Amino acid sequence: MVRQVDTNTPEDDAQDFPQLRFLRVLVTVLAGVMILGLLVLITLIVIRFRTPPAAPVPTLPTTITLPEGAVPQAVTAGQGWFLVVTQDGRALVYDASGALTSESQLQLP
Repeated sequence: MVRQVDTNTPEDDAQDFPQLRFLRVLVTVLAGVMILGLLVLITLIVIRFRTPPAAPVPTLPTTITLPEGAVPQAVTAGQGWFLVVTQDGRALVYDASGALTSESQLQLP
């Protein structure tokens, strides 16, 4: 009769190699660091979306009236002035009260 030995199950008194023990500890520590890093990233994202923007977005005054036939293409706001670029290539500068202070024709390619 042939005796069958189960080679897949380690014996209780078998000792691990020192390198294998180190590898198990290393994998466990790295898994913990990854979990902590993921939690930190999620926390930072939540904090970032909870805080309001640093500066409010400027709004155009309702008193700005564009010249007849002018269609705005871009609007830029500065401290106390607004610049409106129209589709026909004009740059219109308005002050904070909405009065037109300067008009220039742009050289478009």
